[in-house]
Amino acid sequence: MQEHTLDTIDPKVLGRRLQDARKARGLTQQDAANDLGIARTTVTAIEQGERRVRPEELIRLSRLYGRGVNELVRDREVTEEFAIQFRAAIAQAGRHQTELERAIQEYQQLCEDYLELERLCGAPLTRNYPSPYSVEGISPEEAAEDIASAERNRLGLGDGPILRLREILESDIGLRIFYPRLPSHIAGMFAYTERLGGCIAINAMHPEERQRWSLGHEYSHFLTNRFRPEVSVMFIYERVPASERFADAFAGAFLMPSNGLKRRFHELSRLRQGKITPAELCRLAHYYFVSVEALTRQLESLHLLPSGTWDRLRDSGFKVREAQTILELEPHPRANHLLPLRYQYLAVEAYQRGDLTEGQLARFLRVDRVEARRLVQVLTNYHEVSESGKIANLSVNLAHNISGNRE
Repeated sequence: MQEHTLDTIDPKVLGRRLQDARKARGLTQQDAANDLGIARTTVTAIEQGERRVRPEELIRLSRLYGRGVNELVRDREVTEEFAIQFRAAIAQAGRHQTELERAIQEYQQLCEDYLELERLCGAPLTRNYPSPYSVEGISPEEAAEDIASAERNRLGLGDGPILRLREILESDIGLRIFYPRLPSHIAGMFAYTERLGGCIAINAMHPEERQRWSLGHEYSHFLTNRFRPEVSVMFIYERVPASERFADAFAGAFLMPSNGLKRRFHELSRLRQGKITPAELCRLAHYYFVSVEALTRQLESLHLLPSGTWDRLRDSGFKVREAQTILELEPHPRANHLLPLRYQYLAVEAYQRGDLTEGQLARFLRVDRVEARRLVQVLTNYHEVSESGKIANLSVNLAHNISGNRE
């Protein structure tokens, strides 16, 4: 790295990037000071842009933070800081505030990394955003039903189950969706900036049905109030805020549209001569890929089951997982990898183009170098069976231009 590179970058911009990288790594200013052998106040001055970082210090900090030097000094716009936008939402976290702030820093870095990969590959994410929906003047439940129906119609989803929810929201809408490990009481997070677009983080530690519900919940915030960041906390409110009532009602209506659910419920009821058992609830919940609780409460809200059915079922000792095993309900394919598949392909393409070193590829993929090499093999190789029955292993260069146009 040449020294004049540091002379051309605003020290406040570089300081902010160093601070973000440190926080995302879960390190304190004292940790950085100890590594450099300088006073903590000097690290503070560097992060505030009051003292220029020296080349040898930047190299050591980049190693400590797991970032490339070029990434820290690259000429790029500074994205609005998520931590600032999330200030009000973070206050809900209470004693988990520090842990949540660290998660938000990493969430922001994931979004910015995605944008950087798109820049390197010349492949911006296509946005198919609807205009924000208004919820003024009607109840949260009615608004949720109307908006869920409008979105299903816009996306051509009909009234059946949505098994590939993440893929649809990523490819058909253009949202950036990640599944990081979040504090246990955090279900998901949503943020929006003009540069990054709509971004969602879902807790990778939660059950899959809960993750899908949270994804629908966060999607509702994007549809109605996308300029306000949201942290969905799994608290039981004595009085649920209208915005949360709307978000949960939307998730239910979007995942289990009332017309389709009513029709299938009535078909079951006729087949069972009016008797609905827990087994039918389990099968119907599996069909829609939602929890039995979510399905039962949705049926209650549609007046297809008596109010309080779920509470009585739970209090009777009904064990959902045991019932699902007895009924031999096969698990749905998992779609909760930390990184979107498109993100992974872009990272491999950038690597094959020579725009990323192996170390940078590993950092973008959040794995070590050995795993990064394995992922390159997985994403660029596939098996083909010829007419004679021979199996060939074919390798694909994701960076190869096949359009006939010169770059």
